[in-house]
Order: sequence, then C-alpha cells, then structure tokens
Amino acid sequence: MRNCTLIALILLTLTSAQAADKKAVVPEGATTAGPYTPGIVAGGFLFCAGQVGRDKDQKYPAVFEDEVKQTLENVGAILKKGGYSFADAVSVQVHLTDIEMFQRMNAVYMTYFPEPRPARTTVGGVKLVGPARIEVTVTAYKKP
Repeated sequence: MRNCTLIALILLTLTSAQAADKKAVVPEGATTAGPYTPGIVAGGFLFCAGQVGRDKDQKYPAVFEDEVKQTLENVGAILKKGGYSFADAVSVQVHLTDIEMFQRMNAVYMTYFPEPRPARTTVGGVKLVGPARIEVTVTAYKKP
C-alpha cells in the first residue's frame, strides 16, 4: 500500500509540473468559435489550433488567395504572441474544401514558410466550419 501511495504522489507531482509547463497563447483581440485555446506552449513546442480566414470583423475574404493569406496571418499572430515565427514551424496540416484549390493555396503558403519548409499534410474535400474554404494547423518548435 505504501508503494501505491508513493507512486500516486510521484504522478501527482509530475502532472503538476507538466501543467505548470503548459501555457496558453491568445493574441490580442482573438476570438474563438468554440471551447479551445488558439495556442498552447509546452516543452518547447507551440501548438496552434486550426485557423481559418476569418478577419477581426468575423468576415471571410471573397477571393480564395486572400482567405489563405488571412488564415496564415491568423496563424502568424499566434506564433508571434508565443515568441515563435513561421521559421520555427515543424509541422503543418492544411484542410481544403476543394483539393482543386491546392496550387492556389500553395502559391500563397510558400511566401510564409521559409526553407527548410515544415513537414505538411494537405487534405481536400472536407467540410469546414461556416464558409471557410481552408483551415491550417501549425506546430512550431524552439529549444526550451
């Protein structure tokens, strides 16, 4: 029984230490469409929640390339607030409602992420929240 108590105390201590290392990142003026945090820093990583091209007035650009740009600007605000940049990105997930927009997305995307570009997954033909045609999730890393 003493071993179980000791193990429970060790796990509680580790869990508390890990929770202390987890920090929310919320850019000024950011609003969320649900119960999530825009970014979380943990262990040198910054995990950005999926971002869409909604601007501060809650509107989406009519032109797809402008929507991609606004989406990446929203990601950039989280990165900057957390002390990271697009150069720190190690993994990106892109969701498109129509995979036929891949090349148009890619043309804008390449202007944000410098070499070496992060690993990336792109998925098409998905239904996104509201009128969004693109959603981007980014994981960035810096040595702690």
